[in-house]
Amino acid sequence: MWLGALVQSYVAPWRISLVAIALTAFVLFGKKQRALVVIIALLLGSTIMSFRAQALTQTVLMQYLGSEVQITAQVITDPNRTAPKVSGRNYVASNWSFLASAIELTSSAGTYKLKIPIRVMSPAKNLIGLLPGQTISGRAVLVKSKEARVAALVLFHGEVRIETSASLWARSLGAIRIGLRNTSGDGDAGALIPGMVLGDTSKQSADFKLAMKRSGLTHLVAVSGANFAIVSGFVLWLMQFLFRNRNYRIGATALSLIFFIALVRPSPSVLRAAAMAAVVLVAMSHRHAADSLPALGFAIAAVVIADPWQSRDAGFALSVLATGGILLAAPKIINSFARFVPRKFAEALAPPIAATLFCAPVLVALSGFLSPMSVIANLLAAPAVAPITVLG
Repeated sequence: MWLGALVQSYVAPWRISLVAIALTAFVLFGKKQRALVVIIALLLGSTIMSFRAQALTQTVLMQYLGSEVQITAQVITDPNRTAPKVSGRNYVASNWSFLASAIELTSSAGTYKLKIPIRVMSPAKNLIGLLPGQTISGRAVLVKSKEARVAALVLFHGEVRIETSASLWARSLGAIRIGLRNTSGDGDAGALIPGMVLGDTSKQSADFKLAMKRSGLTHLVAVSGANFAIVSGFVLWLMQFLFRNRNYRIGATALSLIFFIALVRPSPSVLRAAAMAAVVLVAMSHRHAADSLPALGFAIAAVVIADPWQSRDAGFALSVLATGGILLAAPKIINSFARFVPRKFAEALAPPIAATLFCAPVLVALSGFLSPMSVIANLLAAPAVAPITVLG
């Protein structure tokens, strides 16, 4: 399904995708039943991506590219401040940038009701502190966007009116994020902690992100599936002191994970971990052993169905590959290393090695190199991740 969505996002004619998918399945699998399952999964992913892509290209926004219109939109993500830059001979000032959902467009031809994702950019000072769920409006120019998951880039100029205030829930979550950001201090450490705990990367510079990428620690820049697993494990352990009934403990853990998702904002890695954790919790509630690999497969399918554009996200790919490496290769590495070193040390060393090995092809494709020191860096950083996540 993941591969089908990925292929469809890059290959426009669906017939080409269909032929490629069918040939690949029959070449890789000799048994007809397995080939049929693979074909159905790939076609499903391809179909979902095709429908989503067509919805973006056939919207009324396409008729007004290059035109100035009145736009009303609902905020989806927290605004981030872009750095000023020079493009050719032009100086591009700093802007607020965030994802939103266009809900109304007004032009000389009339008013249209919409529900389509857009990328918003604006220098308006009153956008600081804007929270997901709020509604804004103003005059804007629509531009074709290079971002695949949005229908257009909406450039607001002049005044941007904030039509609705944030809900109590959104304000409470925003206050927690701002509080941690303000108390985390300055420097690289002060920028890293909000990212690790809450996914807030607003204080991280481009140089800092590049250094983390080169050292193989880019997964620590923001909340990942590892943080999600740490939180769920900690809450499940803590609930045993409050509830004797296992179903109550599982329910409390599920509620805490929902709160954690809202707090850190959904990302590919977090959504993948959330889907997998949900499968594990359901299996536990029915007193059946949860097989990690089927759970991971279900999680991948759920994320692709919910948001097929994540199939193109490198972070999602790294998250899935790292988890697969830990599930498949880590146990074998532990058994091999335990012959020469203490087992506890082998258990600590195996996960970063397995994750790095499985992620190596994608890391090389993204950065052009793979540092052997990344394994050591991950090993040294691993003990600090859990305390920072829980205490933060």
